[in-house]
Amino acid sequence: MAQSNPAQTRPTILIVGASRGLGHALAAEFLKKGWDVIGTVRGEARTLLHSLADEHPGRVEIERLDINEPEQIAALRGRLSGRTLDMLFVNAGTATPDVHQTVGEVTTEEFARVMITNALSPMRTISALQDLVPAEGLIGVMSSGQGSIANNETGLREVYRASKSALNQFMRSFAAREPRPPRAMVTMAPGWVKTELGGPDARLSIGQSVPNLVEVLLAKQGRPGLQYLDYLGRTVPW
Repeated sequence: MAQSNPAQTRPTILIVGASRGLGHALAAEFLKKGWDVIGTVRGEARTLLHSLADEHPGRVEIERLDINEPEQIAALRGRLSGRTLDMLFVNAGTATPDVHQTVGEVTTEEFARVMITNALSPMRTISALQDLVPAEGLIGVMSSGQGSIANNETGLREVYRASKSALNQFMRSFAAREPRPPRAMVTMAPGWVKTELGGPDARLSIGQSVPNLVEVLLAKQGRPGLQYLDYLGRTVPW
C-alpha cells in the first residue's frame, strides 16, 4: 500500500517579509497550525527565519525578495511557477522615523520611499503572484488601523497613515477586478505591536497580536470578498 506524503496534504502560505518581527511570528504561528511556509527575506544575511527553518526541516522555504525591485518579483514568480499557494500574505512595510513629521515637512524622497514600499510594491507583488492562489485561497496584506480614514482623529504619522490608506484603496480596486464570487481577501490591522517598526511603547506584544491575527486569517478562508479586519476579527472602518 502506498504511503501518503504529509507534505502533499499540508497547506502552504507565502509570507512576503518574514525575516523578523510580525512576519517571522506569522511564520512560526502557521507552522504550529500545521502549514508549510515560504518566507521571503531581503538580503543574504542569516535571519530569524533561517533559525525557524532549522527547527522545522522540510517545512520552511526561504526566498530572497526586495519588493521594491520589480525584477526580483518577476524572478520569484518564475521560481514558484507551477506551485499552489493556499494563502498569500504581504507583510513587508516601512515607516517614517519621526511620528510628528507632517506631509508638508517630509522630503519628496522619503515620501516616495514610504509610498512605494507600503502601497505600490505590495500590489505589484500581489499582481505578479495572485494566479498561484486558487479561487478558494486567500490573499492578504498587512495594513494598519492607522490606514483608516474614518478613525483618524489624532493625526500623527501622516505619511505612514496615507501609505496604508493607499494600500487599502488599491486592495479595494484589486477586489473590484476579481471575477464573481471573488476570492477571500483581507487587509489586516495587527494593532500597535512592540516590534522594531512599532517601537518599545506599543500597547501589544507580538504574542498578544499574532496568534489572534492568524486565527482571523484562518477564519476568513472560504469567505469571499475583501474585508478590513483587526487582529481580533473586528471590522475596521475604511
